[in-house]
Amino acid sequence: MKYIYYVYQLCIALPLGIVLTIITALSVIIGCSLGFGHFFGYYPGRWWSRCILWLLFIPVRVEGRQHLEKRQSYVFVSNHQGAFDIFLIYGYLGRNFKWMMKYQLRKIPFVGWACEKSHQIFVDKRGPKKIKATYDAARNTLRHGTSVTVFPEGSRTFTGHMGVFKKGAFALADELQLPVAPLTINGSFDILPRMRGVSFVSWHRLTLTIHEPIYPVGQGAENIEATRNQAYDSVMSALASEYQGYVENPDQ
Repeated sequence: MKYIYYVYQLCIALPLGIVLTIITALSVIIGCSLGFGHFFGYYPGRWWSRCILWLLFIPVRVEGRQHLEKRQSYVFVSNHQGAFDIFLIYGYLGRNFKWMMKYQLRKIPFVGWACEKSHQIFVDKRGPKKIKATYDAARNTLRHGTSVTVFPEGSRTFTGHMGVFKKGAFALADELQLPVAPLTINGSFDILPRMRGVSFVSWHRLTLTIHEPIYPVGQGAENIEATRNQAYDSVMSALASEYQGYVENPDQ
C-alpha cells in the first residue's frame, strides 16, 4: 500500500495540488486587488489547505476550539513540526488571521505574490528598519481586530522536538495587551519530516490542540517572560510522547 500511495502522490495528488495552488493564489491576488481582502485574504487559503489534506487522505482532529472567544483577536503561537503545519492551521483553526512568515517565502511563484496581496506579514530581520516594518505591520493587523499566527521557534524542527521560543511574538502581545493562544501540532513531522532533500508524504493523522489563552497579568519584561514560559509548557504538554522534551534544533 505504501508504494501505491507514493504513485498516487506523484501522478494524481501532486499535479492536482499544483493546479489548486495556482488557482487559489490567483483568486487571492484578484480578489484582494479588487478590495475584498478580508474575504479573499483568508477563505481561499482555508479551502486550499483542506483540499490538499483531502487529496492526500490525511485525517484531522481539532481539540479545544471552545477556548476561543468569537470577537477576540489573539497572538497564536505554535510548534513548527513541518510543512503540513500550514495546511492544518490554515484549514482548521477556524479564525481569520494573518501569518507572520519568513520574507524568503515572498519569492515563491504565485504564492509569494498572493501572500503580499493579502497582507500576510513577512518577517525580515536584515536590519533595524526592516525589523521595525515587520512589527509595525503586525501591530496594525492586531489593532484592527485580526489575529496573527507565529511559529516562535523560527524554523521547522529536524527532530520532531520543540526548539526554544523566541520572544518577539510575546513582546508584541505584551505591548498591545492581547492574549496569547498556544497551539500544539502533532503528526506533521510524521507526515513529512524536514530533510535536506525531497521526500514522499507518509500517511498519518494530524491533530491541532488549541490551549486556553494566556491573558496578560502585567506589562513589561516580567510578563513577556512569564507568558513565553507558560505558552511553551502548554504546547509541550500536548505533544506526542516520542517528541516530549527539549532537543536542540541544529537550524535554530
